[in-house]
Amino acid sequence: MSAASCLLSKDRFLCSICWDVFTDPVSTPCGHNFCKNCISQHWDISERFECPMCKKVFETRPELHINSFISDMVSQFRREAQQKVSNSNSEQQAAKPGEVPCDICTGIKLKALKSCLVCLASYCHTHLQPHLTMKGLKRHQLIDPEENLEGRICIKHDNPLELYCKTDQTCVCMVCCVFDHKTHEFVPLREEYEGKKAELVKTEAEIQQMIIKRLLKIRKIKKSVKMSKDAADRKKAEGVQVFTALKESVDRRLNEFIKDIEDKQESTEKQAEGFIKDLEQEISELMKRSSEVEQLSRSKDHLHLLQRFSSLKADPATKDWTEVRFHPPSYEGTVVRAGVRAVSQLKETLNKEMKKLFEAELKRVQQYAVDVTLDPNTAHPKLILSDDGKQVHCGEEEKDLSDNPERFSEFPIVLGKQSFSSGRFYFEVQVKDKTKLMLGVVTETVNRKEKFTVELNRTKGYWIVGVYENKYIALEDLPVCLSLQSDPEKVGVFVDYEEGLVSFHDVDDAALIYSFTGCSFTEKLYPFFCLWNVDDDGKNSTPLIICPVMMGDGDEDDDDDDDDHDK
Repeated sequence: MSAASCLLSKDRFLCSICWDVFTDPVSTPCGHNFCKNCISQHWDISERFECPMCKKVFETRPELHINSFISDMVSQFRREAQQKVSNSNSEQQAAKPGEVPCDICTGIKLKALKSCLVCLASYCHTHLQPHLTMKGLKRHQLIDPEENLEGRICIKHDNPLELYCKTDQTCVCMVCCVFDHKTHEFVPLREEYEGKKAELVKTEAEIQQMIIKRLLKIRKIKKSVKMSKDAADRKKAEGVQVFTALKESVDRRLNEFIKDIEDKQESTEKQAEGFIKDLEQEISELMKRSSEVEQLSRSKDHLHLLQRFSSLKADPATKDWTEVRFHPPSYEGTVVRAGVRAVSQLKETLNKEMKKLFEAELKRVQQYAVDVTLDPNTAHPKLILSDDGKQVHCGEEEKDLSDNPERFSEFPIVLGKQSFSSGRFYFEVQVKDKTKLMLGVVTETVNRKEKFTVELNRTKGYWIVGVYENKYIALEDLPVCLSLQSDPEKVGVFVDYEEGLVSFHDVDDAALIYSFTGCSFTEKLYPFFCLWNVDDDGKNSTPLIICPVMMGDGDEDDDDDDDDHDK
């Protein structure tokens, strides 16, 4: 038996057509053996019936019969080979899920070591040997195991895809270069592979940056929501304090006040949740894309990367979050205005409580203080500005100045240099001994060449209050006369662009002078200052001064919104 085993070498049982162990071995009249299916297919496509081994030609197609002796020997060989496979090393282990199996193995499919682009088949260690030893097969192109070998062959010319046509951005074979793409620009697959791989690395880095930006945006939104929640809680506490002091007579207004605050906060949280949900969804999509890009960028397979690259090249559908801003509602003046409407019965108690609220409100808006300086290019020729741009008074004679488009030419008006198109800002102006003035904010496009009248109100881009004939007025559609306990010496102006609020504060008495609410800002806003000619026995000759803001001990931090303050 041992002698017989010595004869069972693999070379004795290889079909010279398929180069695999015989399957249903048959013998030709000339004595050579082949797989029945192999010799049958060979003669099916041949013009004559010739032996592939000795080239003997038969006049008629020979009748083939299974060679029982060879068949028995092949069966014994397969059993011994199967036993050897079971005891083979790790290179001969069965293919696992996801691994390319050998196309020739008939029993257990072993893991393929190489794939042949000519044979369009994958081979394990055993079945790869003919390609490593036989002269004709050595010329075949071997690659790392690939499951979809047909995708690497030109479907038109049946040649390997070895070049990349930069003109048509597709992989082609050598024959394509000669006929279909002969005027196009070509590069080897490896060269294009390296370039596309570099692009993938760059794309992955950009995606990571997009993820980071969205994570930062989420953090900012969450911080804003917390600050808004804290502000809402504070305002509710203040409201409870005021309306409790007014007893049962104002319970109804207290409930309305709390509901208004809570509705605003609920709307704010819903908006924030929507932003966060969208951002997290985009992050999920970007992470998925990043994983795909990273996996593809690691590929060493030129063709695979190039064929997949175009499907990953396009950026995922994401929103541009650069201009998206989350602005919690402003509560400035909420408690104040609600309290003013409920003062009818307990005036003394209300005044005491309102004083505390005004002080807290002033401290809060002062945290949005900005540095405002006067713009000489906008100043009327009668106005005289200090060198530091912080003071202005009205002279008797007009200076000889160019009438540029920015300058107010019909009334003694000057604007601040700084413009504001988002967020919140606050500045203070000393108005002591001024008997005629106007101040506030205006839009960039106000008419600077027309005479100033009380008709220039919010509908024309003016949100201002001032003193006229010893009375404080607010320029609404119909001028509103303001009843103040005392004339302010220093006025604070606060603007919440998104909330549509402009409020004026008596800084020394910590009192609210007036608030423009429900405004709709669409342009840049500029600080506005207007002075009348010198009169009133010299009382109005004192300069109007933009003061540094002396903030009290605030109880909340500035928010870190990325508001744009135009310089």
